[in-house]
Amino acid sequence: MNNDNNIKVAVLTGGISSEREISLQSGSTIAEALKEAGAEVVLFDVAPDRLSILDDESIDVFFPALHGEFGEDGKLQEILESRKLCYTGSGPAASRCAMDKLACKEIIANQTDVAVAWHTAVKGSDDAEAIIQRLSEAGEKFAVKPISHGSSIGVEITEGKKATAEAAIKTFAEFGECMIEEFIEGREITSGVVDGKALPIIEIRSKTGFYDYHAKYVDDATEYLFDTIDDSGLVERIGKMAIECFNATGCRHWGRVDFILSKENVPYFLEINTLPGFTSHSLVPMAAAKAGMNRGELCMKIVEAAIRK
Repeated sequence: MNNDNNIKVAVLTGGISSEREISLQSGSTIAEALKEAGAEVVLFDVAPDRLSILDDESIDVFFPALHGEFGEDGKLQEILESRKLCYTGSGPAASRCAMDKLACKEIIANQTDVAVAWHTAVKGSDDAEAIIQRLSEAGEKFAVKPISHGSSIGVEITEGKKATAEAAIKTFAEFGECMIEEFIEGREITSGVVDGKALPIIEIRSKTGFYDYHAKYVDDATEYLFDTIDDSGLVERIGKMAIECFNATGCRHWGRVDFILSKENVPYFLEINTLPGFTSHSLVPMAAAKAGMNRGELCMKIVEAAIRK
């Protein structure tokens, strides 16, 4: 395919999740990028009861730019699959897996050689004492988080087992789900994966020390740094690990794999993002630019991967 082809792409944006505003930004940027690359573009705000765009037979490819519920959880992908429509991004099963941080970590731990931090799920029947007892297997610093929310929504860094147990009970009450993960001290790094290849690694340095929602989408002081790992062999291994994690979970076309690089230079898997953001602060477009791809070329590469299946 080349840019002279009058391919028509429907960018699916908005949605119903708590990450709707970011999705609208991502969708708008992707639509602009595809237009720059020569595609005909329709930007459509979708919801479970607002899917008329899927009936448009003039659309060649659907490009989901949705985050969270009805975007990354596999439900939209199931509808696209059932209609045998061509779309970008991972399929229903891989989307569900990546959205479920606990299930995803289990797959990475069991099917790859990538390190995964100690973690446990919190149940509704757990009291503080039961949680504290399980935490005895780990250290003293933890990340408490909902199992299936993105953009670091609801994540809390805690110290001490009692404080961690209390935070976990509170998180479960708010979200109906919770997991606790041992906090690995180190550098947060990410590797985008596009069409089976790893993009340049980015190190993320937040002023708060934690890459939360504000740091991801609002704070201009968050630093995104390239070439901060001196060991070229380690850089290559991290890229291979990103692809290995992507493949183990059945992901395709494009996404992002996040790691913590410990003080001992061990990359610990954090999570996979099957529909990464595409805003001014977003990492995949940034890494693609470092690799020499402008945003139009990046989006067309993703579209071409979808057409090839």
